[in-house]
Amino acid sequence: MARIAGVDLPKNKKVLYGLQYIYGIGEFTAATILEKAKVSPIKKVADLTDEEIAEIRAVITSEYRVEGALRSEVQQNIKRLMDIGSYRGVRHRKSLPARGQRTRTNSRTRKGKRRTVAGKKKAPSKK
Repeated sequence: MARIAGVDLPKNKKVLYGLQYIYGIGEFTAATILEKAKVSPIKKVADLTDEEIAEIRAVITSEYRVEGALRSEVQQNIKRLMDIGSYRGVRHRKSLPARGQRTRTNSRTRKGKRRTVAGKKKAPSKK
């Protein structure tokens, strides 16, 4: 089993797609890593030798920020935006979409479950 950056890669997948299980590595980055490590992208993770795994691990640790380090950096960036009171920081603080999406409808993922607000009562009519 290949374990890179604290993540167990799935054995039955090709290396190109297995590397994408690591937070911070997408398809393009995975292809670049495999090119630098001189490993075939169509090879299965189970077929990797220890030397190839070590080479992939070396490329990732030397050139990329992944998993815990990347997550903490993203959280620090969000905290910085909130501290300086920027528009994006305020949106994060209120748990609303930060990238211009509409909120009148949709955005339920960010806002959470619906909370019913009591309707306004009609004023009694005067004659």
